[in-house]
Amino acid sequence: MLFLNKKIVFGVGFNLSLLFSLAQNHEERFQSIDVINYTFSLTLTDETNEIDGKAEIKIKFNKAAKNFYLDLVSVQSNNTGMTVESVLENNQPLSFSQVNNQLVINNSVTETGELRTYIIKYKGIPADGLIISKNKYGDRTFFGDNWPDRAKNWLPVVDHPSDKATVEWIISAPSHYQTIGNGLMIERTNIDDKTTLTRWKMDTPIPTKVMVIGVARFAVENLEELYNIPVSSWVYPQDRDKGFKDYALALPILDFMVNRVGPYPFKKLANVQSKTLYGGMENAGNIFYNENSITGNGDYEAVIAHEIAHQWFGDSASERNWYHVWLSEGFATYFENLFYENRYGRDSFANKMKEDRQKAIRYYKQSQSPIVDTTITDYLQLLSPNTYEKASWVLHILRKELGTELFFNGIKKYYETYKYNNALTGDFQRVMEEISGKDLNSFFKQWLYQSGHPKLDITWNATNDLTIEIKQIQEHLFAFPIEIKINFEDGSSTLETILVTNKNQKISINNSKKIISIEPDPKTWLFFELNTLQQI
Repeated sequence: MLFLNKKIVFGVGFNLSLLFSLAQNHEERFQSIDVINYTFSLTLTDETNEIDGKAEIKIKFNKAAKNFYLDLVSVQSNNTGMTVESVLENNQPLSFSQVNNQLVINNSVTETGELRTYIIKYKGIPADGLIISKNKYGDRTFFGDNWPDRAKNWLPVVDHPSDKATVEWIISAPSHYQTIGNGLMIERTNIDDKTTLTRWKMDTPIPTKVMVIGVARFAVENLEELYNIPVSSWVYPQDRDKGFKDYALALPILDFMVNRVGPYPFKKLANVQSKTLYGGMENAGNIFYNENSITGNGDYEAVIAHEIAHQWFGDSASERNWYHVWLSEGFATYFENLFYENRYGRDSFANKMKEDRQKAIRYYKQSQSPIVDTTITDYLQLLSPNTYEKASWVLHILRKELGTELFFNGIKKYYETYKYNNALTGDFQRVMEEISGKDLNSFFKQWLYQSGHPKLDITWNATNDLTIEIKQIQEHLFAFPIEIKINFEDGSSTLETILVTNKNQKISINNSKKIISIEPDPKTWLFFELNTLQQI
């Protein structure tokens, strides 16, 4: 994590000597505390970008501790950031400090397994995370945008995907706005002529990266319920007609995902036009799309499919560490493509996979890194064709390796095992091995932990029997099956599968017909780069 500010702000009575004993790394913190629930009460106004916040945080202590810290960005040189006014436990003030964008809380010694609740009062102008701005129509809006670890800019949290919690939002805002948040709306009260309080409550644990609110002027359409899940569209009033049409595409996507993976993990699905920095952001139960996503022509169908797939993979079953983000992005990319296969046919799916393959190959020429790359320190760099397109291809190759039925049985088992929880790549591997009975260690090593891909020179000769020679010319050796389509002069064809395990692989195939051409990977099952294909 990058510390942007070295300024230290001390609470009353804080013992400075304790500060240095609290230099825990993240792993130590995760072993010490587990946030069970956040309740955020926020007051938003049109007069200023300053927010007034109160966070009630329920924490389970996994081991005895006298001090712990939460992530919260301190006041910066440009006057953005949060100032903590008080920390209370059982109405008693606790000493605290703000240092290096952490809120360090000094408490009495806890016992292992003990539950405690803290109330933190704070205020400030968010440096990031909560985007307070004007939308493309000039209307003022407030949108949470936390990925990857930007929640700490406006909320005191453990800002890491491994610590999931339930969340409740209590938002007081001018009455001309509507508020959307995680979970179900449980209250909407007109406090007075100018202010409305809205409460949203999420009763299943989610990571902070997808824990957000949106406050704006919205046109809202409640679509039909699907599997008892209310589906709605929230768009700027100026985009009402086009937006309702575009976001209604969520219904067939939701239907596909439920039938392919399992029950929808949350109690609502809202699709929201927003000021997110991304094309789409998979916030749990309320997906935020870029404000330019609405055209009236359904141009964002692929993005909607991707973000809805994230509700299962990324929001419910989440990566335990950033370096394993392919378990989120690769899965969402592949299920986006699988939706196209289901809705538009195999050719549409194959075309998307081919486009993804070329995009990932182009990226490799710029960055020779593996999918699981522990050297990356800027988490935004994890959002690359490695963790999206190539990772999607890893799932596709695994599907071919195991067979479609076993593959999807494994996917369902993986999701069922880790829903509302966290997983690493090794956890996914173990589930797929249990389902298939295969040792997949070499498969995962070469496709996920090793950089590169097969780059092939293929030559063939059919003077007598058909001879095919395949040379791997990339740095690292791969082992893989490749299908070769053999086309005959009479218009017929046949398919041969060659298991490539060596740098140079040569095979002969008995042949009684005249061959006019061969075609590597005709059914689009292999992630590879064809350098040359030549008849000799």
